[in-house]
Amino acid sequence: MRRLPSLFVSHGSPMMALEPSPARDFLAGLGTRLLRPRAILVVSAHHDAAYEGGAATVTASPAPPTIHDFGGFPDELFAMRYPAPGDPALAQRIVELFAGHGLTVTADPDRGLDHGAWVPLSVAYPEADIPVVQLSIASNAPPEWHYALGQALAPMRDEGVLIIGSGSITHNLRAFFTTRPPIGAPAPAWVSDFTAWVAGRMEANAVDDVLHAVDRAPHGRDNHPTPDHILPLFVAMGAGANAGGLHARRLHASTTYAVLAMDVYAFGEEAVAV
Repeated sequence: MRRLPSLFVSHGSPMMALEPSPARDFLAGLGTRLLRPRAILVVSAHHDAAYEGGAATVTASPAPPTIHDFGGFPDELFAMRYPAPGDPALAQRIVELFAGHGLTVTADPDRGLDHGAWVPLSVAYPEADIPVVQLSIASNAPPEWHYALGQALAPMRDEGVLIIGSGSITHNLRAFFTTRPPIGAPAPAWVSDFTAWVAGRMEANAVDDVLHAVDRAPHGRDNHPTPDHILPLFVAMGAGANAGGLHARRLHASTTYAVLAMDVYAFGEEAVAV
């Protein structure tokens, strides 16, 4: 089986499941540009070990439920389900991989898929016929810890598993709720300057700079008042890196609601048609 790249997807608002946007259009075609995976592992910003008992977990339900972990949206969104099967054997494989790297992750037989997983997957793989497991971040752990998680997961790319970090390249909800920009509003400079800096450091293979983008990039703290939505990026980077570097490719760049940049990145030498 040919090796799959790892991906980072900015999942934006839950309304991406329903509203047209450039990011939605891109994701709707992404599944056809990749080799079909036998399973998908999503590292979601909304599955945070720091707030869920303190232990990193991976979902191990054979039929993970759809979690509607949001409020104030239309009934149509709450009616949506993403009935992809789980993969308990893959969850156990992940636990074992981490143990071999001195990392502790436990299998959770009950947790389902939050919107960081099912919203982008419902667009990219609407048939919901590929098994999905979900891994937590830990917002109280440093970027290097998340990068190490990705490195531990890297062998699964040779096993037909598509690794997706799902977060957001920018995520300042206070700015959104303060201004309430329309979906197609242009990005302010404090958003575009940050994403351009990240893209440049990716191209330069400056791993340490990207890991510390919140502190080093222009307007880093403005774009990430909390670290949760950038941490999945670091897992995807670690999973795709090798001795030759990140092999990072920015597959898509757009914004929704002006302040939510929707960048998508691929990592690894494997080709992805843009």
